[in-house]
Amino acid sequence: MERDTRDIVQELLRRIGAGDPERTAELFAEPVDWQLSWPVEGHPAVPWIRPRSGRAEVAEHYRSLASHHVPELNGTTVRQILVDGPDAVVLGQIVQTVRATGVSYSTPFALHLTVEGGLITRSHIYEDSLTVAEAMTAKG
Repeated sequence: MERDTRDIVQELLRRIGAGDPERTAELFAEPVDWQLSWPVEGHPAVPWIRPRSGRAEVAEHYRSLASHHVPELNGTTVRQILVDGPDAVVLGQIVQTVRATGVSYSTPFALHLTVEGGLITRSHIYEDSLTVAEAMTAKG
């Protein structure tokens, strides 16, 4: 099972990196337990940080994320993938530039994933969402 989890996580990272929201969303279960490190009500300046529950919403998350950033300036890196049975934790650094403001930001992240039956059933990301919101609302 540990190999299956690692394979799915690595495929997820490949699809995210390729910028294909629909193919990325295919890796998620219906429903999915999705959380981001921000209050449930979200933040008006950061539309992708909100609860999601299914593949269509997961695809929308990745489309929204891409539309608000300059892809050529993405410097996000993965430092480590830890796997324990169906659970995986991806550790890295998000480095993005906001399209509207031109402001770059950087935040460490931890992504907790659970893979069951070949699909991602849980996706919880922990990041400094306040840094993201500040970059989105900066007066470039």
